[in-house]
Amino acid sequence: MDAVRLILATRHALEQAWQVEDLITEAWQAQALAEAVGGHLALHGPPELRTAGFSVGETGGGRACGPAGLCGLPGVRPETVRASILTGVREPARALTELRDLLSELGAALVGLACSAEEEAVYWQCIDAMDAAEDSKDRVCALLGALGS
Repeated sequence: MDAVRLILATRHALEQAWQVEDLITEAWQAQALAEAVGGHLALHGPPELRTAGFSVGETGGGRACGPAGLCGLPGVRPETVRASILTGVREPARALTELRDLLSELGAALVGLACSAEEEAVYWQCIDAMDAAEDSKDRVCALLGALGS
């Protein structure tokens, strides 16, 4: 599936995430998608995006599937990770712009959740996910800069 469609699907899922667990899961879905888009651009994108694409694809050493990430959440199987069905990035500028916006929206949602968290574990999950999202957003912005967007 094309990156823009996956990003829009992830944005929609984020908007529908009302439970703490759902929001945390969508945070890591977005992170996995950022890594997948960056990795795809590093391998198949225009030459000016390849080096910067590697930096997005390697954000935090694959944090989305690290112990605190998506693959470490109960009930999450690799085939349920949306990013695993990425087949291409037909419109790099649009995909990166949509991804930047998704990561910004995600950051705002996580701040709200962290501020209202009653459990310390939830608070730290939010902080970890916010750090990953912010790091990815910075790298996506660098890719947009390389495109001149």
